[in-house]
Amino acid sequence: MSLIQTPEPLRILLSQPQHNFVSSPFQFPAFVGGFGSGKTQAGANRAMDKKLRYPKNDVAYYLPTFDLVKKIGWPRFEELLTETYKIPYVLNKSDHEIQLRGCGKIIFRTLDKPERIIGYEVGDSVVDELDTLPIDKAKEAWRKIIARNRQKKPDGSMNTAGVATTPEGFRFVYERWQQKPDPRRHHLIQASTYSNAKHLPIDYIETLLEEYPENLLAAYLRGEFVNLTSGSVYPNFDRRLNNSNETIKERETLHIGMDFNVTKMAAAINVLRNDDTMHAAAEIVNVFDTPAMIRLINERYKKKGHEIMVYPDASGDARDSNNASETDISLLRSAGYTVCVNSRNPRVRDRIISVNLAFKTQNEKEETVRRVYVNAAACPHIVEGFEKQAYDKNGEPDKSTGVDHIIDAQGYVTCYRYPVIKRSAVVTPLRM
Repeated sequence: MSLIQTPEPLRILLSQPQHNFVSSPFQFPAFVGGFGSGKTQAGANRAMDKKLRYPKNDVAYYLPTFDLVKKIGWPRFEELLTETYKIPYVLNKSDHEIQLRGCGKIIFRTLDKPERIIGYEVGDSVVDELDTLPIDKAKEAWRKIIARNRQKKPDGSMNTAGVATTPEGFRFVYERWQQKPDPRRHHLIQASTYSNAKHLPIDYIETLLEEYPENLLAAYLRGEFVNLTSGSVYPNFDRRLNNSNETIKERETLHIGMDFNVTKMAAAINVLRNDDTMHAAAEIVNVFDTPAMIRLINERYKKKGHEIMVYPDASGDARDSNNASETDISLLRSAGYTVCVNSRNPRVRDRIISVNLAFKTQNEKEETVRRVYVNAAACPHIVEGFEKQAYDKNGEPDKSTGVDHIIDAQGYVTCYRYPVIKRSAVVTPLRM
């Protein structure tokens, strides 16, 4: 309930995602929505909710540029204060503040120069379109913003900072609220344009559907984090549609894709199901060398009765391991694993096609078929890699981000089991 007595009870119409954001009890809620989903409306109402609950505390509202403060911020708050909350106010344009009669200020600041977020204190903050900033600048701005949140509240409750933004690929909001959130403090609310359709022109959504490609629709219509690069290597991967809840069952055979890189060895542990689908159910990353990887696999799986089938990088048959003169593949055979490997690696292009078709293809009845799934909770690096990897300026998969090792590992097992070209394979169990 508001601590300020307004002339009459307020009736504020909000969509369900907007309501969830305005009323979120978490310290750092984020409203991530498509075009027209009502992000700014949600942000302004959250700011007003905090202002009315704690009238002696100020609230900061941030937008990317001062031009947006003038064109979006001030008009939206003036409309709310006049028509909805009916609270007298004075707009001080020189100080970039709105003074509410008897209950402090709403302070407007911009994100384009984070070094200028200094010299004031507030109880709560709302940040509009944080993810339009480059990731490093967004991180700097966020640190500055939460440092300003230090006015004590009369009931001792925590200071909050809410974010309302369009998802702009895998930037700061993705990292902080989806990839590595603190579940005690972060609250992600995703909203599609459909959730706010009654406030939009009748043909607005239809126009977006006609004009935007699928990856942009996922972000700007459905409010999802997706690779916005037109050259995404794995456009068929969808973290929702290719998600799996399958886990490793007792003593079942494990199908492990493996990529050899000293200090960066990676293994993707898969299980098969009766419907001819494969599910990545665990992952191992950043292992020092092949002997260390074997020790890990033995400890976690082989000692518990799992049969191990490994689908390695074929080039491992022609390089020395870090620990001995034996090749990496020879070490896998000596460990008692069944090694499934082609005489040489398929072309990168063929492997990429195989993986994409395993994620999604059409059968002769024009039905969508998905053969490979990933348990996102158990395999966050695999999901991140398939979502993030794009082509570099030379038309090759970009390896500069470090996400390639684990998805190469998953690619080897996927390409072997679901090839698009005829395979000439060598399957080598342990020879006694």
